[in-house]
Amino acid sequence: MTTQEDKRTSISAPMKLLMVASEAAPFAKTGGLADVVGSLPPALCSLGHDVRLVLPWYRRVQAVTGELPLSQNKLSVPMGGHSYKMGYRTGEFQGVQVYFLDYPEYYDRDELYGEQGHDYPDNAERFGLLSSAAIELARHLDFIPDVIHAHDWQAGLIPLYLHQQLWRDAYFAGTGSLFSIHNLGYQGTFPLETAQVLGIDQSLLRSEGIEYHGKLSLLKAGIRFASQVNTVSPTYCQEIQTQEQGMGLDGLLRSRADHLHGLLNGLDGKLWSPAQDHTLSQTYSPEDLSGKAVCKQKLQEELGLQIEPETAIVAMVTRLDTQKGIDLVLESWEKILSRKLQLVILGTGNPDYERRLAEAADFYPGQAKVLLRFDDAQSRRIYAGSDLFLMPSRYEPCGLGQLIALRYGCVPLVHATGGLADTIIDPQIAPETANGFVFEEYQHASLLQGLDRALEAYREPPLWQKIRHQGMTQDMSWHQAAEQYLDLYRLCKKGLQ
Repeated sequence: MTTQEDKRTSISAPMKLLMVASEAAPFAKTGGLADVVGSLPPALCSLGHDVRLVLPWYRRVQAVTGELPLSQNKLSVPMGGHSYKMGYRTGEFQGVQVYFLDYPEYYDRDELYGEQGHDYPDNAERFGLLSSAAIELARHLDFIPDVIHAHDWQAGLIPLYLHQQLWRDAYFAGTGSLFSIHNLGYQGTFPLETAQVLGIDQSLLRSEGIEYHGKLSLLKAGIRFASQVNTVSPTYCQEIQTQEQGMGLDGLLRSRADHLHGLLNGLDGKLWSPAQDHTLSQTYSPEDLSGKAVCKQKLQEELGLQIEPETAIVAMVTRLDTQKGIDLVLESWEKILSRKLQLVILGTGNPDYERRLAEAADFYPGQAKVLLRFDDAQSRRIYAGSDLFLMPSRYEPCGLGQLIALRYGCVPLVHATGGLADTIIDPQIAPETANGFVFEEYQHASLLQGLDRALEAYREPPLWQKIRHQGMTQDMSWHQAAEQYLDLYRLCKKGLQ
């Protein structure tokens, strides 16, 4: 008979976790996925769990880690009837053992996923091998994980491989799988004939399996076969179960509703802290904001904006993509700039959006500035020097920009979707805990109404200071998120019993 003490011991017992992803900060990054995978393993380690992280040995990784010794023994990785010989390199990051899979033919390239706007044509093989090799590495290390945590479509074959290839292998009989969807819009679709090289059984190439509009989907494989599935915010978890935002997978997601969860990401408070950020002209804190005023003046000087301390700076640090609401900003451009404000946009993306934004900014010298590049230091100076952070995303699984903005005292104005709706509280909803402003409809009129409410609050210093202070001081650490992930890992294990 199981006692309460037994249950408590079981819950608190250290877990062995294998984390597999295509990118992780600080080693290789293209988006928010890397921030999550770079932060969650150390947070889990700090709670006493044994976490191993598996990543590809990209060309850019070496610039971060320096040369790491290649393993003396090669892995023999099975995939699609072939055996791939692969070495690996090992490093440590904040207490986490990190294994970099070294297969130059697939990973020694300038970029992670593609170049000049085109995906690498062999991405299915590259990331199918990542999935198969991660499993084989665990066996090679004699590391039997309680759970393998696979992130996005690039690791979507791990749950399928565990189900299809390893059901008769007792080594992984006690291993569950968690599949995290960071953005349903990236589905990892490839021609059906790719199944053969990936070692996928032909019986799965149907709509009840992993076929998706005449192709196979690695994202669908992860959703269908994982022990548990999660998205990166509760609201996004509900949204993707609707026809409007399910992108053709809403039926499958609804069928797995009992195994589908929404967990909010955390934010690394050491990495994002205006009190410790040495890229800023002057550091500051919630208790002493004098440095933020300095950062604002320096930003205006740096970008050629009018030096006007009382004028609100509205900022966007974003990928220039339809998902991020750039079409809404362009549609509202003249009306936004008719307000007493300055507008700063930093980002790259769709070439048409880049051209149109640059041309639009040219008509407002001293008031608008568009910077078409990715620049981490510049982004930090923009967060620090700006008053309002505009994030009008059409949809947003979780969002990192609004969380960083909160830390830097740059009050967010967001569209009520996904993680934005879960993290930003409007004064009209909860005046005492408000940390930003939310507009409900994805229309330029709704955006402008939200902007006007935010600017009105900006002109009332006591109210503005209250909202800003609430955002800067709230707990956004990874500790709480890590505890919630541990609950999911235990569900994965429970399902095997």
